[in-house]
Amino acid sequence: MSVRIRPLEKADETDWRRLWTGYLTFYETSVPEEVYRTTFARLTSGADHEYRGLIAELDGRPVGLTHYLFHRHCWSIEDVCYLQDLFADPDVRGKGIGRALIEAVHAEAAKAGAHSVYWTTNQENTTARQLYDRVAKVTPFIKYVKTI
Repeated sequence: MSVRIRPLEKADETDWRRLWTGYLTFYETSVPEEVYRTTFARLTSGADHEYRGLIAELDGRPVGLTHYLFHRHCWSIEDVCYLQDLFADPDVRGKGIGRALIEAVHAEAAKAGAHSVYWTTNQENTTARQLYDRVAKVTPFIKYVKTI
């Protein structure tokens, strides 16, 4: 099997929607249509300081995605890279898709001169955490959110 990671393109919208819906469903959430449209437009805009997306293909079939963002950080001069979403179709898990997507984001971050790549996950996402524990260092930070 051949895994290929490539930038998200406008022609990928149908596959992207399917994959992102799978990601949102995994986290037991959903978003309105306006968020789908806006997010996809942002991901494919190519604008500086905007989210970017990658698609994973397995033998030519889109099977995974990731979204990431470069941003400034007060603890370094270089930008950091936030890997926000990472998803692989359930039927291809364990085939290296997640690792390939993480490594592709890491390569993009290195190319951009970023200081590091970071992400969060649900503490109960034990399957993904097995991979994350192998490719990165877990930190002691806890995330808080106060909604508006």
